[in-house]
Amino acid sequence: MRARIYQPAKNAMQSGKARTHCWLLEYEPESAKAPDPLMGWTSSRDMRQQVSLEFDTKEEAVGYAEKNGIPFQVFEPHRAVPKAKSYSDNFRVDRREPWSH
Repeated sequence: MRARIYQPAKNAMQSGKARTHCWLLEYEPESAKAPDPLMGWTSSRDMRQQVSLEFDTKEEAVGYAEKNGIPFQVFEPHRAVPKAKSYSDNFRVDRREPWSH
């Protein structure tokens, strides 16, 4: 069973960057989830899907996986660096976007 090591993105309900600096190690599912015949709830027999380990750095997560013989795949974060912009740039003569009014 393979594990994923990644940095979680902030969810839609967050405005800050809390809990986005840690690295997670989660197992990929072995089998697909299936509805329970009695209640109709979605369930799985794979107990490793419930395990989520949190590490401070990527190296710690990779070291843990190598030490315990867990095959893994590392996913690097795709975060765009915001462009620094000053207030005076809104009034530049050579502005690329036209005014909206």
